[in-house]
Amino acid sequence: MTALLRVDGLHAGYGKVEVLHGVSLAVAEGRMVAIVGPNGAGKTTLLSAIMGLLPRSGGRVLYGDQPAGSTEALVASGAVLVPERRALFADMSVEDNLHLGAYARRRTGNRDAPTVMREVFAIFPRLQERRRQLAGTLSGGERQMLALGRALMARPRLLLLDEPSLGLAPLIVRSIFRVLMDLRARGLSILLVEQNVRAALQVSDYGYVLEMGAVVMQGPSGDLAGDTRIIATYLGQRR
Repeated sequence: MTALLRVDGLHAGYGKVEVLHGVSLAVAEGRMVAIVGPNGAGKTTLLSAIMGLLPRSGGRVLYGDQPAGSTEALVASGAVLVPERRALFADMSVEDNLHLGAYARRRTGNRDAPTVMREVFAIFPRLQERRRQLAGTLSGGERQMLALGRALMARPRLLLLDEPSLGLAPLIVRSIFRVLMDLRARGLSILLVEQNVRAALQVSDYGYVLEMGAVVMQGPSGDLAGDTRIIATYLGQRR
């Protein structure tokens, strides 16, 4: 299938410290790809480098067969990152946080924010119930819903998610991943960074295992979930 995002031999890091050592991956149109691995593997660094938030010291990132430009250019062309800490505006209402997600589209003349917000509320009814509430007063699960909803306000082609299950109760995690599966079924491409290996491989189509800044395994998610090394190392089981 056509790759919406392709990363070839990417090197990146912080100052003189290189964290990523030649990482390559691809995300096909309408597919969900998971990047799993332990803490410190470079997963968040990878998303930041893809989005241009960190300088790339080697390799290339292609988005829609074109070299990825600045962060602003990527966002304008439909790539949206939901960071690990959600980066909400705590002193603003749920509704105002959502409106900020449509800012880039408004700048280009789109005036469909009310329609898109209704779509977001249909996906997350709880956000509609709390639309006047300050974001800082929401529960952890509601904040994650708001972060996702704000990203969807941009009508993205590619959604990059950094640890969406972090700090959430199992029931909320299942709800969030059901939403991701539904979005993928609607044709949205998703790059999912996730420490919950079991959940990530259950919902994704393809997976990459990142360790020490390098891809050490990759394959269809179902195959990875059944691999003895994955089972022993990440799923807490042995065969």
